[in-house]
Amino acid sequence: MTTPDTAGSTTPAPEAAAPTAVQATNVEKVFSTSSGQVHALSDVSLTVAPGEFVSLIGPSGCGKSTLMRLIADLEAPTGGQLSVFGKSPDRARRDQDYGIAFQKAGLLPWRTVADNVGLPLQLHKSSTADRKARVAELLEMVGLADFADRHPDQLSGGMQQRVAIARSLAEKPRLLLMDEPFGALDEMTRERMQTELLRICAETSATVVFVTHSIPEAVYLSDRVVVMSPRPGRIAEVIDMKLQSTDERTDELREDTSYFDMITAVRESLHGRSGQGGTQGSGRTSTGHGVENR
Repeated sequence: MTTPDTAGSTTPAPEAAAPTAVQATNVEKVFSTSSGQVHALSDVSLTVAPGEFVSLIGPSGCGKSTLMRLIADLEAPTGGQLSVFGKSPDRARRDQDYGIAFQKAGLLPWRTVADNVGLPLQLHKSSTADRKARVAELLEMVGLADFADRHPDQLSGGMQQRVAIARSLAEKPRLLLMDEPFGALDEMTRERMQTELLRICAETSATVVFVTHSIPEAVYLSDRVVVMSPRPGRIAEVIDMKLQSTDERTDELREDTSYFDMITAVRESLHGRSGQGGTQGSGRTSTGHGVENR
């Protein structure tokens, strides 16, 4: 589409801005139980940009996983507004805009690695040729091309998680939702998987919303860390990671002073000692050590 200029010629119209990956506005979630109502989330507002890696961290029961389940359309919010790429979560789910990885890999033990990765494609009636090509591409990406014919019980925990990540990428989603996917791994495997995840994200340009209890993990992986308060869960502070770009991070970062500075900033926020408590997702953000960026 073009628009006329003052001389009568035409110039290209500006392109519409891409919708935000996730937009939560004043989101509330209340669960009804046999013993009464549980207020899980209160007045949560957060904006996640396309291609951004955002981690949610906070004490157990603060609503981190609940917020992710709302984004994934596994639960419905009680109040507020929530959109995924400008769509309702239900529409985004139907359009296969996101993939999900949980703490447990959830692989089907009777299916091979290749068949587990290809399951979403099979369920959505992809052709056999297209499915095989996509599975081969994904297994190469996660470094498991030589294990395509193995079964889950023949793999280590880290390898199983790589299969689960590959499966979550099968439909080429624009958004990855990850709920403590490395929580059950030993520390060395966990660090290796963190670096692998950043590489995969760089290759796919996927947006990531990541739930974790680990401060170092949140810092290493993220562009921003969202600190949540105890129930009812609220966003206490959003901290920008003043580090190199996520696609440039390597294990050397774990020895850098800036990395430890960011760990300290997140820890202080979790304990309520950072600045004046921070703000909701698109407002004031902390730059570390209580310094605010308005």
